[in-house]
Amino acid sequence: MTSEADIKTIEDEIRKTPYNKATSHHIGRLKAKLARLRDELQKQAISKSSRVGKGYGIKKSGHATIIMVGFPSVGKSTLLNHLTGTNAAVAAYDFTTLEVIPGTLEYKGTRLQFLDVPGLIRGAAAGRGRGKEVISIMRNADMILIIVDVFQLEQYDILVKELYDAGIRINARPPEVIIRKLSRGGITINSTVKLNQIGLDEKMIRVVLSEYRTHNAEVLIREKITLDELIDVATGNRKYLHAITVINKIDLADPLTLSKAQERFPDAIMISAEENLKLETLKEHIYKQLGFIRIYLKPQGAPPDMDHPLVLRMDSTVADACSTIHRDFIERFRYARIWGPSAKHSGQRVGLLHVLSADDVVSIVVRK
Repeated sequence: MTSEADIKTIEDEIRKTPYNKATSHHIGRLKAKLARLRDELQKQAISKSSRVGKGYGIKKSGHATIIMVGFPSVGKSTLLNHLTGTNAAVAAYDFTTLEVIPGTLEYKGTRLQFLDVPGLIRGAAAGRGRGKEVISIMRNADMILIIVDVFQLEQYDILVKELYDAGIRINARPPEVIIRKLSRGGITINSTVKLNQIGLDEKMIRVVLSEYRTHNAEVLIREKITLDELIDVATGNRKYLHAITVINKIDLADPLTLSKAQERFPDAIMISAEENLKLETLKEHIYKQLGFIRIYLKPQGAPPDMDHPLVLRMDSTVADACSTIHRDFIERFRYARIWGPSAKHSGQRVGLLHVLSADDVVSIVVRK
């Protein structure tokens, strides 16, 4: 079984090995192996916690799920209480929250599910402090709130590293790289950019793929990528999530401390959960970043209902709308008609895969 000692040994070797042309392939292999071992260790920890009955089981609900992550006693439970009216336990000592506590915020026609999880600590990605279970829940979320104490800004770097080590990439998109596995033929590599300009070559790519037992594949690289991004694609299980940084306890901070926090995190939302300061700003920012759209349903032979819009996420399809209305609508679906920005012409007839736009009017026809 994979152990933390194996991972530390490889981390030490990477750190001690000078990076140059002669060592680049060796370091590439080590990084790929390190990523694989971390994934294996995470799977082992989650499997073990499930067997002993310590796993967390939370069903997603509402229009989006937002995870609140931070160190113990950073104020997550207080924030959850003020945002959603949940009565989560709050105390002035670490690890008040020992289980996942859900809460729901109704905002501008949406229902947002917030989850307060046990505080992350250094080493969470390796299993410390229930870190594996917490991180497994994060991978199913739509957004992460990274909550930092205004007096301990270094918490941010530790949290981001733990998320990264656990395979969660925040505020990033998947690299434009396609790896199509084949049964034979070896490794074929095509790229729209010159590999030597991005520090990769065909040997490096083959070294990384071999660590994941991929010996026959077509590889297409469509943009400049790093070695780490190539490993992410080869791994195939990275999660890309939007994250908002929240600086808490500003009511206790002096002007100099606030200035340092704002300079370090110019895009962060500065709040006081205890004093209910700037929480409306936070709500609005979360709402905008999640990218909601409103569409209006039109029953056959009747005018559209403009008073009760259907709230969906940006880039939602007709199929997403059907699933939101009724679980049987997809199976009984015949066609839909669209009036609005996404329609090529008024009343366009479309199928389930049609992508909707804000302010569309939709009439869905199903089999009776």
